[in-house]
Amino acid sequence: MIIFREFSDIPKDENTFLTIGTFDGIHLGHKEILSKIITKAVRNGGRSFLITFDPHPRSVLSKDSNVKILTTLDEKSILLDLLGIQNLLIIKFTREFSQISADDFVINYVLKFIGLKEIVIGHDHHFGKGRGGDEATLKKLGSENNFAVSTVNAYKLNDKIISSSEVRKSLMTGDIKSTTSYLGRYYSFSGTVVEGDKRGRELGFPTANIKLKDMNKLLPALGVYAVEFIVDDNKYFGLLSVGKRPTFYENGTIIPEVYIYDFNKDIYGKFVTVNIVKMIRGEIKYNSAEELIEQMNKDKELGLEILSKLVD
Repeated sequence: MIIFREFSDIPKDENTFLTIGTFDGIHLGHKEILSKIITKAVRNGGRSFLITFDPHPRSVLSKDSNVKILTTLDEKSILLDLLGIQNLLIIKFTREFSQISADDFVINYVLKFIGLKEIVIGHDHHFGKGRGGDEATLKKLGSENNFAVSTVNAYKLNDKIISSSEVRKSLMTGDIKSTTSYLGRYYSFSGTVVEGDKRGRELGFPTANIKLKDMNKLLPALGVYAVEFIVDDNKYFGLLSVGKRPTFYENGTIIPEVYIYDFNKDIYGKFVTVNIVKMIRGEIKYNSAEELIEQMNKDKELGLEILSKLVD
């Protein structure tokens, strides 16, 4: 996949099949749109092209600048490449950029610099100033500028429309089964292993504390999860704790840390990825370290039972 950050760097090609959007999460609904432009590009000997934004538009336009994202830019790029998107333009999203109308964007940017045979959008997609770029606007522009417009219907799973909001909701409530179903893969996050307070080691459960690569990455609900832990291209089973450690701290900060089964290597400073398989329980404040250890042993047994089914 070729990645562009400036319109001026893009070789113009009128035989371009394009979509535009934030595509946070790259869920099953997104994949329907992406599959459509890839298929059309192949059938017509053209190229597939996606325009996305960084940072997330909501982090710029909303009062809450601390918007949590499902996929970092690196993750999104990797997923798009694996799906078969040939070209990606990443536009730096600013307030100034948000004032460009849909008409202006299509005519003076897309048509002028990229070229366009067909644009494919989701059923409810809007873009441009005042969200003016909808299906009707695009079809009018298409008839005037000789490009086609098609829309993809809402993707439903068990009668529920799949959206980034639904993925977020399931993750934040610990409904990992739904999260996995909506994404078509395990939800994951990555970061670097850093030194912690070694509390887990004292309890007999040494953990790898992870500093997120992108602090805007959304973590699941506070609790304990069965996970796959990937380091140096090797995959291990583990237990992820996302929490404030209330048994020991009154107002702790949220820390993701992983206990790795049958593991004793030094991985400080290593870049790791965690795939979340299933929630085991929510975070609980215990009356003593002994109570916590007893529960952690139960978590360990249950986690292994869950994860062992992945290799059966």
